[in-house]
Formats: sequence, structure tokens, C-alpha cells
Amino acid sequence: MEGLEQLGQQREPREENLYPYPIMEREQILIRLYSYCQLGMTPQRFYQKWDVTHEDIALICSCSVHTVNGWFSTSRRCYPPTPGHLRHLAIRDFLLEDFETIPKELLDRLCLKEERMVN
Repeated sequence: MEGLEQLGQQREPREENLYPYPIMEREQILIRLYSYCQLGMTPQRFYQKWDVTHEDIALICSCSVHTVNGWFSTSRRCYPPTPGHLRHLAIRDFLLEDFETIPKELLDRLCLKEERMVN
């Protein structure tokens, strides 16, 4: 991680409209690190931790309530949540826990404004 900080300090500032950004050593290291990151939280754990409904979990995971109900069912016919669903729940848990400590600039990048979503 210390090497990443040094590489980050050596970076030249980017022009906003200069796309695509080049992938340098720093970016390659970050891609490899994140590739092995097992960020995830089960629906059951999220449900136990937060006072949410199955509808809330469906909204967070961008899926149907029927799908979420299946995750809580004891039937073997239901599909388990995907790694993407688990990641959405973990990210939302992080945001709910630490929202106030996240810098506004980062929140603006994480949470797209309506006008950016249209383009």
C-alpha cells in the first residue's frame, strides 16, 4: 500500500475530457488487488443488522421481491444471491454505517446525479 501512495503522488493530473485514461503501474496494481477482494454481505446478515423489508433489499439489489423472498426460503428450488447482489448489500451496509465520514467529492462520484445518468 505504501508503494501505491508513492505511485499516486507521481501521477500527473488528468484532463477531464482526455479519455481513455492510460493504465499505468498504479492502476494495474489496484485492478489486481480489487480482483481478489471478496466484498459481500448475505441478505440474511443485512436483514439482521438493519430494520429493512424484503422490498428494501430488492431495491438495493436491483431485483424482484420474489427473488429476495427466494433467498430467505428454505426451498432448494431457489437460486442463491449472485456475487453482484452480495456486493450491493456490502456497499450499502458501508454507506449506511459510514456515510458521514465519506468526503462529499467521493459521494458525488459514487452516487450519480440525475443529469449525469441521462447522458
